[in-house]
Order: sequence, then C-alpha cells, then structure tokens
Amino acid sequence: MGKYFALLALSITALMISVTTAYSQCAMCKAVAEESINESGYGLAMGLNTGILFIMSIPYILLALVVVVFFRKQVKSFLKAFSNIH
Repeated sequence: MGKYFALLALSITALMISVTTAYSQCAMCKAVAEESINESGYGLAMGLNTGILFIMSIPYILLALVVVVFFRKQVKSFLKAFSNIH
C-alpha cells in the first residue's frame, strides 16, 4: 500500500509541476462574440456561454460518479447499521 501511495503521489506531483500556461481567447474572438449579439440578446456569445457551462459541468459529474462508486459499500453498511439500531 505504501509503494502504491508513493507512486501515486509522485505521479500527481509530476503532473502538477509540468503544467503549461494556457491562454483563454484572443482579442479577435472576444470582439466577434461581443459583436454578434443581436437585439434579442442571442447570438454567438450565448452559444459560447452554453458551451462553457457544458464543459465545466463534466468534471463535476465525473467526480460525483467516482464518489458514488468508491463509497457505495460504506453508505450501504452505514444505512444497514443505522436501520438495525432503530
């Protein structure tokens, strides 16, 4: 268990150190998104915002699935013990 944990910690540390800088968007992309909004408030910018929200939700969904998979047994045993008490 100790070897596995050390390897995992080393791998995570190496990944965190090797991160490069990523730029969000160029000035022209921002200008086009701002110019495309029509009178009703819709346009390219609304699609961009929807896409960003969709992309941001994926990690949270994956994290919830991981939590459910790993803690399913503990929750079941806790509920069983709790129901036996009452």
